[in-house]
Amino acid sequence: MRAFPIGALKNKMEEQKQETKEKVKFSRAFAKFHDKNYKLLLLIPVTLLLFSFIYTGIFYSQNNDFIRKDISLTGGTSITIYDKTVNLDQVKQDLSGKLDGMDTRRIYDLVTREQKAIIIETKTKGCDESQIQEPKRILEDYLRYKLINGDNASFECTGSVLSESFYRQLIIALLFAFLFMSIVVFIIFRTLVPSAAVIISAFADIFMTLTLINLFGIKMSAAGIIAVLMLIGYSVDTDILLTTRMLKRKDEPVNQRISKAFRTGITMTLTSLLAIIFALIVVKSFSPVLSQIFTVLAIGLGFDILNTWITNVSILKWYVKNKNEA
Repeated sequence: MRAFPIGALKNKMEEQKQETKEKVKFSRAFAKFHDKNYKLLLLIPVTLLLFSFIYTGIFYSQNNDFIRKDISLTGGTSITIYDKTVNLDQVKQDLSGKLDGMDTRRIYDLVTREQKAIIIETKTKGCDESQIQEPKRILEDYLRYKLINGDNASFECTGSVLSESFYRQLIIALLFAFLFMSIVVFIIFRTLVPSAAVIISAFADIFMTLTLINLFGIKMSAAGIIAVLMLIGYSVDTDILLTTRMLKRKDEPVNQRISKAFRTGITMTLTSLLAIIFALIVVKSFSPVLSQIFTVLAIGLGFDILNTWITNVSILKWYVKNKNEA
């Protein structure tokens, strides 16, 4: 058996000791910085939340709604044209004034990036034959060939009454989900400030996500609202983990509780975020529904990191320190 050189072993041990010292040094320096500035750090999420309220107020006054809705929530017609040669940008430029509320998307092969089809959505209300014929006629005149359902095109229509009813039901479901989540959090912790911190962080995740979606000009579909429902669960898991450790592990220093919760929580969030981003890249080319779900979740998880490890941490640290000093 080959003996391991004593000199190499000593060098390895020295390197490990040096790394440990550097980690301890960094940890102490960061803890000292955080003890001094954790209240000031709250200004970051507070500023973002204030901006979100102002922007959303302006957005609502201009659009009479809190989000931009696609045809699944407003009603309209979706036409898929199976043509590899159509220039989607040119179609959008030429027909934007002829089709009401027109939106366009491209379907392409994930590997070759070759265009397979284009999707044109318009807010033409009603699903009877005469109302579908109007956007169909405009597209046929532009493309200079007939669009045949099931052959070179497909047509889907959603009635405005059904869409608006579905939208109202989704919003009610979202409000009830948030309400029951809040009740469960209060039952678990039975303390006002920690429970409120979890709920504020979850609300900020959702509200900031919707604000950024509006800033990007993304039209929300039913799938997007469902993704916001999913985001409630994603938002509170790390907050509950953090709050439980902060309130239950009273034998440990405050910064140590935060550090242990952070290592576990950030691993959970980053794992989910990386998986969602990868899935978004894969489905973006062929599934608008899944693409929007993953987009909303990716943005929401990004804000969850901010609100859990700045907003919630700062509020809880403030609460625990005041309680211990009392």
